[in-house]
This record gives sequence, structure tokens and C-alpha cells, in this order.
Amino acid sequence: MKICRFDDNRLGIVEGTVVRDVSAALDCLPRHGYPLPNYDPLIANLPQLRARIEAVAPHCRTRPLADIRLLSPIANPGKIIAAPVNYKKHLDEARAQPQIHHDSQVAEIQRIGLFLKANSSLVGPAEGIALQHPDRRNDHEAEVVVVIGKSGRNIGRAEASDYIAGYCIGLDMTVRGPEERSLRKSIDTYSVLGPWLVTADEIADSANLDFWLTVNDEARQRANTRDLIIGIPELIEFASSFYTLHPGDVIFTGTPEGVGPVLPGDRIVVELQGVGRMEVAVRSE
Repeated sequence: MKICRFDDNRLGIVEGTVVRDVSAALDCLPRHGYPLPNYDPLIANLPQLRARIEAVAPHCRTRPLADIRLLSPIANPGKIIAAPVNYKKHLDEARAQPQIHHDSQVAEIQRIGLFLKANSSLVGPAEGIALQHPDRRNDHEAEVVVVIGKSGRNIGRAEASDYIAGYCIGLDMTVRGPEERSLRKSIDTYSVLGPWLVTADEIADSANLDFWLTVNDEARQRANTRDLIIGIPELIEFASSFYTLHPGDVIFTGTPEGVGPVLPGDRIVVELQGVGRMEVAVRSE
């Protein structure tokens, strides 16, 4: 199932070139008072929601996909987790380019671990990217994103697939500079997630997914998840050895070589096998 959020927080399922508005299915989600939970209620109740969607869908109207504004499919992630330099060729690229490393040592992911991005940086593709610090290089980084489906701590790689709700496309935008990654990558609109959530049952082999990125139709990045230094099950194991993972937590799994700068007016397109196509406009803040 391809589940999206659109317009004024409507819920939809994507069926080819149309979206079926199944917002009526949201009535199965529990209501929360203060304090709010530290997880995403939709993802935490995904099995019940899917059953409710299937029940109401035949009676719901459709709209052309081209006519809606796609929001982030995950509204309330507890954490945005990211894996730095998780493709060997990108590690080599980062070490070779002073515009990327800024005289800082670019160490292997096994040594430096993962990092967190501010939740306030999260947007959907329709909201686009608002560039900040225009005097610096602002780079695109295409990534496969894993959405956690249930809570777990110290999850072994062999059982990691049981904790995956689904997959999305991610753009991990970054301002180049000497500061820590989490600061430079946590700017508002610098975590783009979309175009929708594809549930895990639709992805037969997450270790063999092609994805690619273009800017203004120019090819920039192309890779396959088999080239990850630390694969998806191992990333879940790694992250959960430090903190509890909750429903709706997202893991940006790393970007391949070919990162490069974007400018206001550019159009970024990312495509991921089995998931879809995400188009994102770049503007000035």
C-alpha cells in the first residue's frame, strides 16, 4: 500500500496516477491528550489503519495525483536518524573535495556512528527546500529512508525487518562548513520526505533497490542499496543499541557519490525503485 498525506492533512492511498482520499479511515486512530506520545500515532496503529482503509476505500473519491500537494508521509517522527558517509564512493568523494570536508577529518561510519536531525527540518516534497546561508555551498543528498513500525531496543539484525513499517525517499540537504553535521543538516526544510510511505510488504528486497537523482534533468547521483557500507538491518541494530526506536522514527540510510550544490530555481527529482518519484523545488528562504 502507498499511503500519503496531502493538502490540509488529508490521508490518501496512491493508485497509479490518482489518489483516493481515505481520510475517513483516520477515525480508527486513538485520540491523545497532553502530554502527547513520543511516537507517530498513525504508524503505531498502521495494521488497524490499513484494515479501516480497505473498508472505506471503495466509497471514497479520487483526485488526480498531479492536483494535490504532497506532505511528509510521516507527520510526527520521534527521531530523524541519519547515517553519514555510508557509501564507499561518497566517503572517497568527501575526503577528496575541500568544499565538502572543510579541513575536517571524514571518518568511516563505523567510527563516527549515526547522527540526529532536528524534527523541525522535516517537510514534504510540495513544501520544497528554502535555502539558507547562500554564501555557502548547499548540497543535495538522495537517500533511501526506512520508517520504524514498532518500538524496540537492542534489535538484532536478523529480526530488524520485523520493525520496518515501510520506505520513503529522502533528501538530506546540507550546508557545507566546519560545524557538526547535525547543525548544518537541521535547517528548516532540509529533511524532505516523500512522496508517500510504501509499506514494507511491497518491497521484496530492500538490499537491492536502485535510486537516482537529477537536478534540472542533469544526472547527479545513482546507486543501489547493495552498495551500503552498513546495510539496513545493521543500521537498525546499530541505532537501537543506543536508543529505543519508536513507531514513526525515520532512518536516512546514507547518500552515494555525486552530491552537489543547488541554487534557487532548481528542480530536484529523486526516483526510488519500488517506491516512486519525488519532485522538489528549490527557492530562497
